[in-house]
Amino acid sequence: MALSRCGRDTLRRVISGASAESRCDRITNPVLFSAHGLRYRKLEVILTTTVDKLGRAGETVKVAPGHFRNHLMPKLLAVPNIDKYAFLIREQRKLYQKEEEEIVTETKADDAKKEQEAKMKEYQTAAKILDNARLVLRRYIKINNDIRDPVTKEEIVAEVARQLKVDIKPENLQLSTPLKSLGEYEVPLRLPRDVPRPEGKIQWTLTVKIRRK
Repeated sequence: MALSRCGRDTLRRVISGASAESRCDRITNPVLFSAHGLRYRKLEVILTTTVDKLGRAGETVKVAPGHFRNHLMPKLLAVPNIDKYAFLIREQRKLYQKEEEEIVTETKADDAKKEQEAKMKEYQTAAKILDNARLVLRRYIKINNDIRDPVTKEEIVAEVARQLKVDIKPENLQLSTPLKSLGEYEVPLRLPRDVPRPEGKIQWTLTVKIRRK
């Protein structure tokens, strides 16, 4: 009797130990633990607004359930990807799309206006520099005081850039023929009409002085 009781106790301890060990294996085994549920799965959600490093408004993305539950959903940054929410998001995007297009159009118009104003300021600054300056060029002369090499638009443009540090183009100079004699010339400048005229003058001019070399 005592032997049978001892055998049953021993068998009970072995069985209980084996069951405890199997429970421990179930808990600590990462493969089994990863299959327990949703913590390793990702949810498909629709972003209601653009989220940095995640996506733009209206896009469907996959996120961790905890991130959606603790961050995105409380701030209404995203909704679950189900039919009713997808329909609402599409309708919402239609309403806001027109507003976004209007904002983009207004922004482009403002940028174009600022760019035009900046160009006008550059033109006006350059015109004042040219109008108050005297460009000096030197030439060898012939027997009759005519210069050997006439002064062309292209040379005036190059000298303006070198001497006055102002960039202009040949079409900005109203010079029908090259300058062929020594002397001082008032070369009219062709600038946009939006540039205000100088005080006391009909138009902006550049003084070009040709001296003997």
